[in-house]
Amino acid sequence: MKKLAASTAALMMLVLVAGCSSSSNEQASDVTELTVYSGRSEEFIAPFFADWEASTGIKLNVRYGDSAELSAQILEEGNNSPADLFLSQDAGSLGAIAQAGLFTKLPSDVAADIPAAYVAANRQWVGITGRARVFAYAPDRVKTLPVSITDLTKSIYKNQIGIAPTNASFQAFLTALIENKGTAFAKTWLEDLQANGVKIYLKNSAIVEAIDKGEISIGLVNHYYVWEVSESLGRAINAKIGYFAPGDLGNLINVSGAGVLKTSAKQKAAQDLINYLTSGPAQQQFVSDTHEYSLLDGAQSPSELPALDKIGAPSIDLKTLSNIKATQDLLIQVGLL
Repeated sequence: MKKLAASTAALMMLVLVAGCSSSSNEQASDVTELTVYSGRSEEFIAPFFADWEASTGIKLNVRYGDSAELSAQILEEGNNSPADLFLSQDAGSLGAIAQAGLFTKLPSDVAADIPAAYVAANRQWVGITGRARVFAYAPDRVKTLPVSITDLTKSIYKNQIGIAPTNASFQAFLTALIENKGTAFAKTWLEDLQANGVKIYLKNSAIVEAIDKGEISIGLVNHYYVWEVSESLGRAINAKIGYFAPGDLGNLINVSGAGVLKTSAKQKAAQDLINYLTSGPAQQQFVSDTHEYSLLDGAQSPSELPALDKIGAPSIDLKTLSNIKATQDLLIQVGLL
């Protein structure tokens, strides 16, 4: 597990200030435990949770899993869910919970500095970090870079592409494709990928590792996985980040984010955890220690990466990514789930 830089004292002050301003029925001092469903992987988010626990004395009971699976679990549990807070790696999973009416509206003083573009219009969830969809590739084997996701169905990339259909970030991207191009277009694209010998992996890091090993040459991932795999292996790897042409859906910018369950009796403490994760020091730690983008205006980008507004992302309203079921149904239909 990666060790984050120590900034507990500063973060404690921010949490205490947030705690004084958040609105809820319970007193923060009365809360001893909080239940979090986390679609963020343990290695990325556990150090942040540990800092918050040390700062507040509140124990976090964390259930880790895939964001889409946890979203489905919350929907199944409904008003009986034990979760106080849902932390997702993508906006689509958050939108599905909000659409079902299971989130509470967050007060304006929760994540107050996160721009409106990364917050649900009804404030039922807020973005925490930014992540760009990119293609990772082996520079010694890929001489012609794709300019659009449709290029990936060309014979030049036959048997060389990797995707992770079970991953929530890929499903969010596919949802954006369905919303913007239609189900028929998305279905044809997936079938053309299959005909082109696309290889299936369980997660983004496995795709990058496969590129480094020479199993494939190109794959659709989130931007930070090239860095993450290099960090975990302790060496430079044979994989680089590539971007599609400006406006292409392959450059989708998604967010990790959080919402508080309306059935939670500990909403104030859950709101304070969100305030911690969106505070200046924590946001800077996300940039330096997990290589994600801070959503705060004026924040620096991860090293050697362009600013969010320079990526050439398509203009997508993140609320349109909530129809995960239709996306999963399509993936089942074409045999990828």
